[in-house]
Amino acid sequence: MKANKGHVLVADDEKEMRNLLRDFLTTEGYQVTCFPSAVEALKALRPGGPFETEGGEEVDVILSDLKMAHVDGMQFLKAIHEERPEIPLILATGFASVDTAIEAMQNGAYHYVVKPFKLSELGATIERAVEHRRLTRDNQILRQEVKKNWGIADMLGKSQAMRSVFDLVTRVAHSTANVLVTGESGTGKEMVARAIHSMGPRASKPFVAINCTAIPETLLESELFGHAKGSFTGAIGKKKGLIEEANGGTLFLDEIGDMSPPLQAKLLRVLQERKIRPVGDNNSYDVDVRVVAATHKDLKAAIRDSRFREDLFYRLSVIPIQIPPLRERTEDIPLLAEHFLRKYSAANGTNGHGRVEGFTKAATSKLMSLRWEGNVRELENVIERAIVLCPKNIIDASDIPDPESASPDLATKTMTGDFPTLTQLEERYIHMVLQRTAGRKDKAAQILGINRRTLYRKEREYGWVSEDPSQEEQHEGEEHRPSSH
Repeated sequence: MKANKGHVLVADDEKEMRNLLRDFLTTEGYQVTCFPSAVEALKALRPGGPFETEGGEEVDVILSDLKMAHVDGMQFLKAIHEERPEIPLILATGFASVDTAIEAMQNGAYHYVVKPFKLSELGATIERAVEHRRLTRDNQILRQEVKKNWGIADMLGKSQAMRSVFDLVTRVAHSTANVLVTGESGTGKEMVARAIHSMGPRASKPFVAINCTAIPETLLESELFGHAKGSFTGAIGKKKGLIEEANGGTLFLDEIGDMSPPLQAKLLRVLQERKIRPVGDNNSYDVDVRVVAATHKDLKAAIRDSRFREDLFYRLSVIPIQIPPLRERTEDIPLLAEHFLRKYSAANGTNGHGRVEGFTKAATSKLMSLRWEGNVRELENVIERAIVLCPKNIIDASDIPDPESASPDLATKTMTGDFPTLTQLEERYIHMVLQRTAGRKDKAAQILGINRRTLYRKEREYGWVSEDPSQEEQHEGEEHRPSSH
């Protein structure tokens, strides 16, 4: 006998059919429980029965006849879909009709088979239903994990490394000490800063973030400290600096390692004296800010190279927090992936198979095996892309791009290596998007930011299709025309 492949519940009022199904499915490796009526099957699945809840004996799939006394298969299907929607139900009947099939699928049937059926085909259908049930169960468990207290604020993680970070954030949130957050790009340094702010006594005050690499050095001083009217060309009025904007709250200085030495000296003075002097102003003003700085660079190496002030380093790193890269905490990947799935599945609506609901085991394994050079930010981007392009309602390993195909730098080099014209570049990009979406024009148009009519026109221009505009309009209308049933 084969290993137990799952538990099948059979409801059929014909004894010969029940015996046939029991013998076949048992031989195939399934545990089988048979009932002569839907009434008895429902009783077993309802409170008090052996299959009442997930905590009871598990049922992976239900196979029910359509024509039965008292409660027929359609009524049974409706009751199961209402009370135990997690169990897929396959409806079997010797009275096939399109209307019945449509009604069964609308009422939540997993599949619909017509008697007499080939046992091999029925076996394949049951195997797919059991796999669907297990995928659904795995993703439900993962969602329950996400709902647990595996994080603080908007950060998730159950690895020991992240629990240590959460513990440190919780302990320092209520202090006034400056914090230096270090870690690779994409690990979530700003989220740590926001968590420190939101969990502390300054939560109701401003949180002001500034990226020290995003603003030209000539403007950064004015942005930080403000300036007086007429202090330089273009200074037509007095401007309040971001340090003053954050007064009473938290100032987050991202990529502090890229700040120039002259500005480092002025920032050090602010931290020492708790005063600021705007550019071109002769007066100093009191400020009360908590500074959280972040960098992906090795500041101690920068100190040795005279690129960063040692005294500023020690002023900033009263409380150092190191965020580990994602590749060193792979147990956090399923939690984060599920979080991003829920976020972007809701934002992107549904595809032809409904809303994307979860991951296969192969997809989860692949996610956990990748190196994630871009850390959590890269994972988030990959999940969003997979949701947009996924042709089904479950993300499989094939929907997760390999590192090479996920690299935007490589894709750019491939398309631009021979210095194409803008027209050629556009053609190559549209072709790439159509390939990645398996030719699905609705998804391709969504990614490209154009409507499908424009996409059809582009395809004609490139000679990929030979349809004339009238045929295109006909197809466009057919795609949007409501179904007759």
